[in-house]
Amino acid sequence: MKFVDEAFIDVSAGDGGNGCVSFRHEKYKEFGGPNGGDGGRGGHVFAVADSNLNTLVDFRFSRRHDARRGEHGMGSDMFGAAGTDITLKMPVGTIISDAETGEVLYELLTPGEVITIAKGGDGGFGNMRFKSAINRAPRQKTPGWPGEKKNLKLELKVLADVGLLGMPNAGKSTLITAISNARPRIADYPFTTLHPNLGVVRVGPEQSFVVADLPGLIEGASEGAGLGHLFLRHLQRTRLLLHIVDLAPFDGADPVKQAKAIVAELKKYDVDLYNKPRWLVLNKLDMVPDDERATRVKDFVKGFKHKGPVFEISALTRQGCEPLVKAIYKHVKSVQVAEQPHIEVDPRFAGDREP
Repeated sequence: MKFVDEAFIDVSAGDGGNGCVSFRHEKYKEFGGPNGGDGGRGGHVFAVADSNLNTLVDFRFSRRHDARRGEHGMGSDMFGAAGTDITLKMPVGTIISDAETGEVLYELLTPGEVITIAKGGDGGFGNMRFKSAINRAPRQKTPGWPGEKKNLKLELKVLADVGLLGMPNAGKSTLITAISNARPRIADYPFTTLHPNLGVVRVGPEQSFVVADLPGLIEGASEGAGLGHLFLRHLQRTRLLLHIVDLAPFDGADPVKQAKAIVAELKKYDVDLYNKPRWLVLNKLDMVPDDERATRVKDFVKGFKHKGPVFEISALTRQGCEPLVKAIYKHVKSVQVAEQPHIEVDPRFAGDREP
């Protein structure tokens, strides 16, 4: 399925039903009194985070979503039925914002999370509501309130712990295939990856993390060149970036120059993204003669002036992948622990906690 990470929709909650003016008419009941019921509430529009979805493509073909209005009130003290609610299923990681102002309204970050994106209007009052000691036969009623109508922009940012960054054909797809259950398209030409691929990396029992393979970046990506700029937003929620570098480019390009270009594009696009932890992964060592590997790695690190961790791997033969995976899991786990909120415990109840 084609990956679509942006869509525009129009949602309309249902209007409330109108109240009713009615009086009780029965034989031998001269003063039956008012019995007009209230109108029903209009239907709400909900959004639910569905972990089985990974694209917004469905909303490209169905832009309008309207909930039903509430039924009008009727006589004999009968209230109108509420309008039917509608629920829109969206991928986890969807950001819902106002299409006109750009203001972010909601974020779906947890599977199964449900939010109300448009509230239905309340029903109007029937004349039985206006009965009082001095107004025995009220003829007042109120119309139903209109439901909310919104023009929304949906934007999907994939939720991954680790993001793969690099030039086209650097070996990102081969790496995610080697360490995870993902099976992206792999070929010997640039821009093979056309949309993000997510893979779950199993380190051990109940030990795993999610890695995202994005289309390769080229110089000028922050201004719109190539495909990678369309998906840089997906790296903003990752806890770690792996900068994959091809040490043996088939076109004879300078790996140091290419790597510096990628870092420059990151900084132009988003400074916070540039400041994320970024590890250097030197790939395709199997393409470098054994007697040249140490020298080529040393020259690259010296020319690139990278200060973080450096890993030497061959994604094709899986050489060096296991130490890389274990180091990633250790880092991701430490960040997850640090992100957990600290809860203060009242000293009076400290002894009641289980060990």
